Amino acid sequence: MAASNKTVESDASVAAFLAQVEPPERAEDARALIEILRDLTGLEPAMWGSAIIGFGSVHYRYDSGREGDMAAISFSPRKAELALYVGASNANVAALLPALGKHRTGKGCVYVKRLADVDAGVLREVLQTAWANRLANAA
Repeated sequence: MAASNKTVESDASVAAFLAQVEPPERAEDARALIEILRDLTGLEPAMWGSAIIGFGSVHYRYDSGREGDMAAISFSPRKAELALYVGASNANVAALLPALGKHRTGKGCVYVKRLADVDAGVLREVLQTAWANRLANAA
């Protein structure tokens, strides 16, 4: 039996989720990211799983045959930092990161403690590039 994707879009309220985000500064940064992503995508945010705010949906299929749906672009306002799911290992995203400002990267994520620590223009370019990548690679 194939494993099912645990992170699926839900009808949960983004506003209710944000009201519980700590610290308050992280919630404010999340609201700012929502506005940027609304502008870039033309879409409204939705909850994916219990703690991810996503925009749009794309279908994926791995060479292994596993497939499913995921947010086209998303982020999670975690207690310690914002996790931006932007495909950080994609060459065109990675090329932008040296100019971003204070951040760290993981497998496909960019982690930022505060939006004030990064260049707003470069952040917008990273998000736009990630959005374009996801749409171009959608199955």
